[in-house]
Amino acid sequence: MAGHSKFKNIMHRKGAQDKKRSNLFSKLSREITVAAKMGTPDPDMNPRLRLAVNTAKAQSMPKDNIQRAIDKASANDGENYEEVRYEGYGPGGSAIIVEALTDNRNRTATAVRTAFSKHGGNLGTEGSVAHGFERLGFILYPADAGSEEKVLEAAMEAGAEDITSSEDGHEIWTAAEDLHQVASDLENSLGEAETVKLAWKPNLTVDMDEQNAGTLLKLIDVLDDDDDVQTVWGNYDISDEVMEKVEG
Repeated sequence: MAGHSKFKNIMHRKGAQDKKRSNLFSKLSREITVAAKMGTPDPDMNPRLRLAVNTAKAQSMPKDNIQRAIDKASANDGENYEEVRYEGYGPGGSAIIVEALTDNRNRTATAVRTAFSKHGGNLGTEGSVAHGFERLGFILYPADAGSEEKVLEAAMEAGAEDITSSEDGHEIWTAAEDLHQVASDLENSLGEAETVKLAWKPNLTVDMDEQNAGTLLKLIDVLDDDDDVQTVWGNYDISDEVMEKVEG
């Protein structure tokens, strides 16, 4: 949306597609299991696991599902996932970063490459587009979490680096290494966030026209539908007017 974050575009689409909820829970479970395997299974002692658990809670994932995902980390069930990042170019000169957790790199690479080629894009080499992004911490609160002044004051006191408020919500950016602490401090003052995660924030954005926006959103949907893909980031900006035409 013009002047707003491209993350909201994707989130609004996700929110309207409840049929994807089971797929979303599967991805959240995978991230929780991987995070628990990489450190201690105690969220209070494992920042990455705490972020994964908080994200799952924000998506209304049942507590039993969360606990099962944590328990799988020590169950030696044979599932070993590795983190893989793919970078490429989408329609309209957009730059796309795809983060995946996979137990078969060849399968995932083939699926991602095919998605790009079928939707007006092409997969690049690692580092081909990441230089146009910053790796930062991202925290999202709904608009009703508080007034712009209240959220701004709380975020500044917590050590956040950048805050943007709109009718869609409050976007708070932090240094990657500060995300866990800032999120914890904000939870004390504003309650639980809607989203807390490490993100790729573009240095510059590319405006999408109706044709390119339609193809781009199809690409994102295909990538999101892949079980191995965890998150898709981009430097695109779709205006409200163009989004209405695409979805209408």
